[in-house]
Amino acid sequence: MESLSPNVFVHNMNETIEFYKLLGFNVTMSVPEDGGDYVWVMMNNGSVTMMFQTFNSLGDDLPEINRTDGGSLLLYINLKNIQAFYEHLEDKLTILKGLEKTFYGATEFSIKDNNGYVLTFAEHV
Repeated sequence: MESLSPNVFVHNMNETIEFYKLLGFNVTMSVPEDGGDYVWVMMNNGSVTMMFQTFNSLGDDLPEINRTDGGSLLLYINLKNIQAFYEHLEDKLTILKGLEKTFYGATEFSIKDNNGYVLTFAEHV
């Protein structure tokens, strides 16, 4: 195995793109390529890759992909300079758990994205 790139299913692609741009992600690939009503996008920030896809785009092929917002997962993202990243975001989105040092030595905070998914950002020093 070389990498993991989650493909996260969303209801509103444009809102999702704007939310993840706030986190420093950029669109690197999309379907369709020329914009419009996207059904899939790939976004990157450093070595972290996230893919987002609309539920409707796979509804007929994989009917198992259906759920209420959020899902039962937490995306754990390591980064550097967590204090500055936290300060940049704290007034712009929903913070679920503020910046704190954990018993295992990481500094972390957790947010909720526009689709109800939980993302925890961590710095291990």
